Amino acid sequence: MQTAIIVEGKNDKARLKRVLDDHVHIYCTFGTPGSDQLDKLRKQVGHDLVFIFTDNDSSGKRIRFLLRDVFPDAEHIYTRKGYSGVEHTPIEYLIEQLEKAGLDAHINYAALSPASDWSKDEF
Repeated sequence: MQTAIIVEGKNDKARLKRVLDDHVHIYCTFGTPGSDQLDKLRKQVGHDLVFIFTDNDSSGKRIRFLLRDVFPDAEHIYTRKGYSGVEHTPIEYLIEQLEKAGLDAHINYAALSPASDWSKDEF
């Protein structure tokens, strides 16, 4: 069985891609999903094991509520209120939450290395 994580936006997806291997499919709601977007997500996810990882703000909670109806068996992953969304959550905390969710086998621990934060575009 494949694993899928549903996040709000492309920046959240990019952040998670840094710490997860390619065996985990990451899907975006692109904001509050309407019925067409929810149907599309349901089809894309199929029979994958689903995790929902939205921001800990009013918008994220609303999206989580909508997704809960479509994916009642989904596991929920949470970030702290103090972090401004999944995309700004520190890598160490993301990894901790993914481990708690049982996704250890899919975590790229090299993302913890300071060298992984370096980008040639920064110079």
